[in-house]
Amino acid sequence: MHPRFSRRSGLAAALAGPLALAACGRHTVDPPANVTQAQIDEAMDKPTELNFWTWVPGIEKEVELFHQAYPKVKVDVVNAGQGNPHYAKLRTALRAGNGAPDIAQLEYQMIQSFVITDDLLDLAPYGAKDIGDQFVEFAWSQVSGANGEVWAIPQDTGPMGMLYREDIFQAHGIDVPATWDDFAAAAAALRAADPEVYLTNFAPSQGAFFAAMLWQAGADPFGGSEGPDLNVDLTSPEAEKVARYWGDLSEQDLIAVDADFNDQWYQALNKGKYATWVAPAWAPTFLQSAAASTSGLWRVAPLPQWEAGQQVSSNWGGSTSAVMATTRNPIAAAVFAQFINTDPKSTATMANEQFLYPPAKAILDDPAFTGQQLEFYGGQEVNGLFAQIGESVHPDFQWAPFQDKVYADFTATVGTAVAEKTDAVAAMEAWQQRTEEYAKYQGFTVRRP
Repeated sequence: MHPRFSRRSGLAAALAGPLALAACGRHTVDPPANVTQAQIDEAMDKPTELNFWTWVPGIEKEVELFHQAYPKVKVDVVNAGQGNPHYAKLRTALRAGNGAPDIAQLEYQMIQSFVITDDLLDLAPYGAKDIGDQFVEFAWSQVSGANGEVWAIPQDTGPMGMLYREDIFQAHGIDVPATWDDFAAAAAALRAADPEVYLTNFAPSQGAFFAAMLWQAGADPFGGSEGPDLNVDLTSPEAEKVARYWGDLSEQDLIAVDADFNDQWYQALNKGKYATWVAPAWAPTFLQSAAASTSGLWRVAPLPQWEAGQQVSSNWGGSTSAVMATTRNPIAAAVFAQFINTDPKSTATMANEQFLYPPAKAILDDPAFTGQQLEFYGGQEVNGLFAQIGESVHPDFQWAPFQDKVYADFTATVGTAVAEKTDAVAAMEAWQQRTEEYAKYQGFTVRRP
């Protein structure tokens, strides 16, 4: 595992813009070398109140399991929003030095941006260093530090597969594509057979999807970054291959380029405008409600491969439970973050009631989960397939310490180029330059491999 998630001594205070930390003299925890079981027992037997920010509906059930195990510790659940509103409120509270939660839900790609400003508690001394083998490798890698730190506990993941309309494929004699060459050929065949249908859609503002495509292709734009030295390589051969592929499909009008997760997109899914959705493990449940009228018509397959015979996937989405360095109750907060993501009843509830795709091996090895036959997918055991797919996700993929800005610049460059059918490879260079400029403004030393 290459170095990742290192704090940058002396640099955090110099950061400008969204990563700045303006609070002075705020309380933070200085983690001990190790917390003994006796200390944990003592802390968990003391009346304590914790504040937990999360966007997961119904997670109070998992919190109640924690209350049953530790009745003297009360956890107050707060939904502070999702996505940018959640992070904006969290950063504001952390900068102010008050009002921040003890535990907060963080997406994997956002962890680094909180590590570099010294906002996260290293959970390794609180027992987390011993639980890594309970999670799939790529998820644990995403929360791991360069020197053995554990910055968060995995909660859910999104290994990538392909949802497809079996009825459309059969109507036009299209085989499930095993490679991306097959996928392009199928896109052309389908457009020729039915000009009202596209094989898939490329959402111009969906940087997370494009990052997953880079990950699968072997590109790692920020890989090897450590401390104030930030590698930025958005123009590697692997990255340009991905841009050229999707750009060419768009230029030939072989894929749709519609914005996603809006009413028009939902209608298109229900009307059969798209024959596939290249999507993560959380998508099957989402699609059941978004395109309810198409029940029974969909199936799931692994991602097409760049080379025939390979089996390589990537990840899109998922989140973690992280403890803020400002907590007044580090032991209780650390125990809570670990409990809800490792307790068998808690993790099973997340998987089967909140439909969060699990990183916990115990659930992924449980036939009661993997063997579920979903009527929407013709009785296919979708969970089991994604469990297999997850084993092919390469663990070494790093995020920028300002991934939200990277995604915004993707939309302005590569996403726009694909949508407007202009040169997507040239747009990769523009994306690279924007990222370099912003990184330098933030105080990083930029290295371009």
